[in-house]
Amino acid sequence: MGLFTGTASYYRQYRAPIPESVVAVLDAAAGQARPRRLLDLGTGTGLVLQALLGRVDDIIGVDADADMLAEAEKALRPALDADTRLQLVHARAEEFTAPPGWQAELVTICRAFHWLDQQTVLARLDAQVAPQGAVAIFADSSPWSSPAPWKAAVRAVVQDFLGEQRRAGSGVWHLHDQPFSDILRESVFSDVEEVTVPVRRTRNTESIIGYLHSTSFAAPHLFGERLDDFDNAIRHRLADLADTDTFVDDNQFRIVIGRRPPHTPGQSA
Repeated sequence: MGLFTGTASYYRQYRAPIPESVVAVLDAAAGQARPRRLLDLGTGTGLVLQALLGRVDDIIGVDADADMLAEAEKALRPALDADTRLQLVHARAEEFTAPPGWQAELVTICRAFHWLDQQTVLARLDAQVAPQGAVAIFADSSPWSSPAPWKAAVRAVVQDFLGEQRRAGSGVWHLHDQPFSDILRESVFSDVEEVTVPVRRTRNTESIIGYLHSTSFAAPHLFGERLDDFDNAIRHRLADLADTDTFVDDNQFRIVIGRRPPHTPGQSA
């Protein structure tokens, strides 16, 4: 099974949209050239693409999970205006090749870079990014690593059911300890800018359960016949923490933007 097998519907419904404050950073990184072409790797259900609709003219979203792309298609196609082109491509980021002559002003990789063969992806992007284009790698923090009481309680329930080690689909999570900014500096996109954007969300119990089932560490298939038991255990644990069923999620997006240094010409496609 893949990392996100069975999670697509949960991902579309329960993952929070990309905040406008993050969209503003991405919009600025794309520059002013027209047409504005956007390449989103690990596009999932299209949350980044949806956030940038109206700001780009030509969009390619790439994902290795066909179910995720089906959710993206349902959400995005009806929202397109007549002048915006959208292609959704079922492929691994490490194997995707843009159409001849097509180069992106902005590449986005949201909540996905840690899953990729990073050096391979960045090397392939050299031919697929316009000379003045940018690569933006960004994510908010996982509840797995947060000390917030309700997130720690949720994590404990997951560990009760699946073991102490964080799962990653059918395997276990392996921490990537090299900062993404350093990885970009070792690539052709070595002119690096870092931006941190705080975000506050409010969740309830059912949205927390839905979010958990959108993740690789609590995907529904991991629980087998104990899925309902898990969901009820989360409900009971959270009920002990809040009478109003309201849980504040103080989080932040860390955005790393890489460009070619000014003296380095871009390759042609």
